[in-house]
Amino acid sequence: MKATLRCIGAIGTPYHTLRECPRNIDPEGPLCELRIDERYTDGLDGLSAGQEIMVLYWFENVDRELLVQQRRHSGPPLGVFALRSPARPNPIGAAVVRIENIAGGRIEVRGLDCLDGTPLLDIKPAMRGEKPVKRD
Repeated sequence: MKATLRCIGAIGTPYHTLRECPRNIDPEGPLCELRIDERYTDGLDGLSAGQEIMVLYWFENVDRELLVQQRRHSGPPLGVFALRSPARPNPIGAAVVRIENIAGGRIEVRGLDCLDGTPLLDIKPAMRGEKPVKRD
């Protein structure tokens, strides 16, 4: 099997190092910006401020072979598919966030857990039951 991804833009956050970056999304966190590449801006039609969206993004420079990991607080080691760790075979991040503002190929949201410049893979309307959640 073969898959090909196309980045649709990049994510702007206040985080430039992993040490600064939070470990999970925070719906009350700082403003972040989804910067959509010009060729994909027509795809934003129908989105509006206040709407909840799912954002998919690519964690770069992570260990893609680490299949069993320790939770950061405690507990037994778990398989990567039971965790939200960025270290995974396909380092795709997912967050449900609320659109704060949308204009000119830019979407402002709050509290993403990624570095400034992270590749943006996709945006989808959140479905019922997918809500922004603050995680420990």
